[in-house]
Amino acid sequence: MSKYDVTIIGSGPGGYVGAIRCAQLGLKTAIIEKYDTLGGTCLNVGCIPSKAMLDSSEHFFNAKHNFETHGISTGDLQVNLEKLVARKNEVVSQTCDGVKFLMDKNKIDIFHGVGSFIDKNNIKVTGKDGEKTIQTDKVIIATGSKPNFFPGMEPDKDRIITSTEALNMKEIPKHLVVIGGGVIGLELGSVYARLGSEVTVVEFADSIISTMDVSMGKELQRILKKEGFKFNFNHAVTKVENTGKGVIVTANNKKGEEVKIEGDYCLVAVGRKPYTDGLGLENIGITTERGMIPTNGMLETSVAGVYAIGDVVKGAMLAHKAEEEGYFVAEVIAGQKPHIDYNLIPGVVYTWPEVAAVGKTEQELKAAGVAYKVGQFPIRALGRARASMDIQGLVKIIADEKTDEVLGVHMVAPRAADLIMEAVVAMEYRASAEDIARICHPHPTYSEAVKEAALGAWNDWSLHI
Repeated sequence: MSKYDVTIIGSGPGGYVGAIRCAQLGLKTAIIEKYDTLGGTCLNVGCIPSKAMLDSSEHFFNAKHNFETHGISTGDLQVNLEKLVARKNEVVSQTCDGVKFLMDKNKIDIFHGVGSFIDKNNIKVTGKDGEKTIQTDKVIIATGSKPNFFPGMEPDKDRIITSTEALNMKEIPKHLVVIGGGVIGLELGSVYARLGSEVTVVEFADSIISTMDVSMGKELQRILKKEGFKFNFNHAVTKVENTGKGVIVTANNKKGEEVKIEGDYCLVAVGRKPYTDGLGLENIGITTERGMIPTNGMLETSVAGVYAIGDVVKGAMLAHKAEEEGYFVAEVIAGQKPHIDYNLIPGVVYTWPEVAAVGKTEQELKAAGVAYKVGQFPIRALGRARASMDIQGLVKIIADEKTDEVLGVHMVAPRAADLIMEAVVAMEYRASAEDIARICHPHPTYSEAVKEAALGAWNDWSLHI
C-alpha cells in the first residue's frame, strides 16, 4: 500500500498547483485524476480550449471586417472549422502535457481513476487497471464542477449542448440559441458569432454578466449588439426541444407570455455546479450544502485533515481562485500562515473587448451605504486605441469618498484581463486613486485609461476628456 503525506483528488488548476506547492514544501504527494489527461475542466474543456477558439475566431473576424481598413486585402475568406478545432486540441494537448511534466519534475505520484474515501486516511482509486488503496495523512478535495442545467433544458449533447460540446462542433451553427447571459454563454456565443452564426441570448435576469458592475453589462451588451447578438431578458426557459434538425426554446417573458425561439443548436450555459459524485463523502461524515462542501477559514472540512478547494467550495468558480486556494492549503498543511483576500480575486470575461473587474461594484457599495466617488474614461479617447481600431469600452474606478482608497475597478477594454492586474496590485497595497493617478503610464498604451480614470476618481481631473 502506498503512503503519502498529502493526496489531492482532482488535477485541475487548484489540484495540480496544490500538489506542486506541497511537493516544494517537502511533503510526499500524490494526485488522483479520473480522466486520462491532467488539468481538469480548465485545461481540457474550459479556460484553455475556449481561449484558443476565441483567438482563432477573432483573427477571422478582424480579417473579414478590419483588415481592409488597415490596407490589407484578403479576398474570399473561409473558415475551416475542422482545422480550427484541431488547433484548439493541440493547444490543449501541449498544456496538459505541461502539467504532466510538472508532476514528474516535482516527484508527484499520479493515479488515474476515481478516488473515493474508505475513511479519512485511506483512499480507494478505481481505474482501468482495477482498484488500488492509498494511505494518506491529509487529503485535498479538488474535484471541480460540471455544467449546470434546470428542468426542461436537459442537454442531449446533440442539438442541446453544454460548453463541452460547443468546443467540438462539426459545423458552424446558422442560429445558436444561448441560455444564459453569463461568462460561458457570452464567450462561446462570441466564438460562433464571429464565425458567422446568428446568436440569440435568453436570460432570466434583466442584464448580462449580472454579477459584475451594472455599467459593464450595459457597455458589453451595446458592443455585442453591434456584432449581431440578440438579447431576450427577463425570460424564464420552460422547455427546450430537439426537433431533429434544430431546436425550439420555449420561455415565458416578463408579462407571462409564452415565447418560442427556433434555432439549429441550443447552448445551455446557466453556470456550473460542484462535482462530488463518487467521492464517498458519506463514509467520512461530510454533508454537502447546496452541493458545496462546507469549510472553515483554513479551507478544512468538518473532518480534521481533509480540505476542499476550488469549485466544490463557496465563492466564484474561477481557475485562479482554485489555484490560490491550492497554494494556500499546501502552506497551511506545512504549518505556514498564508492568506487569501477574496475581495481581490479578479474576474474576467474573454469577449472582445474583454471585461475585467476587481473589488466592489457600485451596487454593492450602495447596498452597504458606503459613500464613494467614480472616475470613468472611454477607451476611444486613447491614441493607442485609435491606432489599433479597438475603440470600444471604458475604465471605471470607484474610490472611497473620504479616504480616496480604491474600492473597485471595472473595465471593458482591449486586454482588460491583463490591465486589471494594475488595479489588483494597487488595491492589495490599499492605494488611493491619487496614487494610481500619479504613476507614470507609458504612451501610447491602453493602460493610460487606468491613469485617466484614477484622475477622474481622485478629483475629476481626467486630462483627455
